[in-house]
Amino acid sequence: MANGKPAGVRCIQLGDDLRCMIFGDPRRPACCAGLQPSAQMCGATDDARGHALAWLTQLEIDTQPD
Repeated sequence: MANGKPAGVRCIQLGDDLRCMIFGDPRRPACCAGLQPSAQMCGATDDARGHALAWLTQLEIDTQPD
C-alpha cells in the first residue's frame, strides 16, 4: 500500500475526466510526480490507454511489498 491506497484501487484524486486533480500541486505524491510516460508504458497500439492501464497494473504487482 503506497500513500494509503492499495494497488488496484482508484485514486481519490482522479477526476471524472480521468485526470489527476492535483497535477502540479505540491501535495501530489512523489511516486506519481516521478512517473513519466514512455513508449513502453503507452505501447504501439491504438488502445494506448488500455495498454498503459495494464502496464501500471503490472507495475503495482511487481513493486508491492512482500
